[in-house]
Amino acid sequence: MKLVFLGTSAAQPTPERGMTCICLVLDKEILMFDAGEGAQVAFQKAKLGWNKQMRIFVTHLHGDHCVGILGLLQTMSLQSRTESVDIFGPPGIDEFLAANLKILNFGLTFPVRIIRIKEGLVLDDSGYTIHVCEAEHSIPAYAYLFTEKDRPGRFYPEKAKNLGVPEGKLWHELQSGKEVKVQDKIIKPSDVMGDKRKGRKIGISGDTRPTKKLEDFFNGCDYITFDSTYSDTLKDKAIETGHSTAKEAAELAKRACVSNLILTHFSARYDNAEELVKEAKTVHDSVIPAKDLLEIDIK
Repeated sequence: MKLVFLGTSAAQPTPERGMTCICLVLDKEILMFDAGEGAQVAFQKAKLGWNKQMRIFVTHLHGDHCVGILGLLQTMSLQSRTESVDIFGPPGIDEFLAANLKILNFGLTFPVRIIRIKEGLVLDDSGYTIHVCEAEHSIPAYAYLFTEKDRPGRFYPEKAKNLGVPEGKLWHELQSGKEVKVQDKIIKPSDVMGDKRKGRKIGISGDTRPTKKLEDFFNGCDYITFDSTYSDTLKDKAIETGHSTAKEAAELAKRACVSNLILTHFSARYDNAEELVKEAKTVHDSVIPAKDLLEIDIK
């Protein structure tokens, strides 16, 4: 599992930073959070693969967070994609996509399913869940929480061999949590496996002011990416525009007992994130500045 940042700028791109786009890459699937203009270019640079299973989650309907979906879908069609794409977003996401696809008049080579979100559980997959929480921005906006379901414990081949379990199908069944029978003996998964491993939690804030609601929503996350548009010297502007400062992001992360804070969505006024990281680190011990094409392995 890894996070890949395809765009880390705020409303205006810079030569170094593209529009907001974050991918959570799983074994067989890509979860994309927002897709600003040019997302397909960064996606290609990251070599993530055009025909993998994919779901797109939109935080809100400002152009720097959703316009890139159109180019992404078109490029996928040109790459002869066949795998369907689910797009989750706030009310209006269906009208936005339908109108633009009709005007642009390009055909898709794959099915697209659009799901309008509201607070609460929006996806319950076999390996994880996605929850949604209302954010505080200048238009209706939402944050997302990815929660991995607890994973089986580590499998110990030597224990299986010592108990006479032949390699192959029976090993697979034990790893899947099933008991197996070897001769007249029942072998339980607990006989050959360690304790269950707790699932990982990753939060994506989108554009927002820091709120108590989001603090509770992200409580105990291993990683969160949080709106850090401005330094604390521009806190008034952050309040006016419905964004957060890097220090405010760190304060929320600390109160929420978040292990690792990733700053992103930087205003184009900052040539680099040094000032923002410095102020966040006065509050939180683990602060990572996002940059385009940064990859973070989620241990």
